[in-house]
Amino acid sequence: MSNDQSAEMKNSAKSYWSAEGYTRGGVIREVDYASQSGGLHPSLEGIKIVDCDTHFTEPPTLFLDHAPAALKDKMPVVKRVDGTDRWFIGDRDCGTLGGNVIRKDNNKLLGRLAFPTIDEGHPGGHEIAPRLQAMDDMGVWAQICYHNSGVTQAGMLMTLGDKELALAVIKAFNDGAMQRQEESGDRLFTMAHLPIWDQKAMEAEARRCIDMGLKGFVLPDTPERVGVPSYMHDYWTPFLEMCDATGTPLNFHLNAAIDPNTLTWEGFSFEQTLSVVATMFSIGNAATLGNWMVSGRLDRHPNLKIALVESGMGWVPFAIEALEHQFNEMLPSKTDMLRKRPWDYFRDHFWVTYWFETIAPKTMLETIGVDKVLFETDFPHPTSLYPGVQEHIVDTLGGYDRSVKEMVLQSNAARLYNLPF
Repeated sequence: MSNDQSAEMKNSAKSYWSAEGYTRGGVIREVDYASQSGGLHPSLEGIKIVDCDTHFTEPPTLFLDHAPAALKDKMPVVKRVDGTDRWFIGDRDCGTLGGNVIRKDNNKLLGRLAFPTIDEGHPGGHEIAPRLQAMDDMGVWAQICYHNSGVTQAGMLMTLGDKELALAVIKAFNDGAMQRQEESGDRLFTMAHLPIWDQKAMEAEARRCIDMGLKGFVLPDTPERVGVPSYMHDYWTPFLEMCDATGTPLNFHLNAAIDPNTLTWEGFSFEQTLSVVATMFSIGNAATLGNWMVSGRLDRHPNLKIALVESGMGWVPFAIEALEHQFNEMLPSKTDMLRKRPWDYFRDHFWVTYWFETIAPKTMLETIGVDKVLFETDFPHPTSLYPGVQEHIVDTLGGYDRSVKEMVLQSNAARLYNLPF
């Protein structure tokens, strides 16, 4: 590993969220919360909406609460530095607490990633009771939750020089996820993290997470970037066999196999850059889709379930049509390894989510597959579908019969994540 790669890994948590996104500024959107908090729309009565991409900020005491006694003084803690809350492991700056643009008065911050301090943001960003209230207000029954900060990033943890501590951070995150799931009455389902740098530890933690009831794993789509073998290597085979056998899904959450930050013009403001980068992150998941389809892994693990999250759905038909063409043009020599076509791989293995889109859910749902699409809000992140959740659902799915609405909003997620309803 080069010195540059090592330095990048060491600082991966610190730079996980751009520092400029936490500077004062932006625009506050005034929200008429009374008109946005009426719960489930009458036309959706009886449907338990599962919001399949949200973020739950790691509470400031999470890692201390779940730390082994011998490691409590080494675990991540929150410190306020120059007016911004940040995670620290010892003197290692592990970055901000993540994105929360919903203010505690229910108004929304535009043009920034979050309020600088946890106190300014909506408490539902990191507390269970106000989160459940916010869900009730927006008419959502359950949420699939992802991490918010970079403090559990594998690259950073690998550079701590303390394998015991690195593993303890991951296990504390997963223990906190399980506690949250139970305390929420099976309404908040946080995706587990894994110590991917150690094959045996990864397999052991994966088994522990599955056995205690966590519903899926979030993974990097190119682990070789942090010095871990790629998914083509048998390093991953026992873990993938475990997920295949148990029906536990893999989630690739807006971590496309490209770096969109290299695609923007010099001289842009923060807001201009982020607008393009966010868009390209979504479209970049076409590379993740393609990587799995051409790898041969899906033939080896025929029951593997993969969610492409926070990346939208409108790009899917184009990407699969392009892959169909490339299978004809470039892959005739791989027919012994690749036994299916791209559309077949998609229908057998993949799910996608939508939130801001209107064209795709209205016109592409049957093409992509009514059983392959999930709904999300990305609450409480920038670009989240807030306010107007129920209004948007009714607009995008109102033209379909009830069975389709129930599949997209509830049944598909319940099947993918093995939810208890």
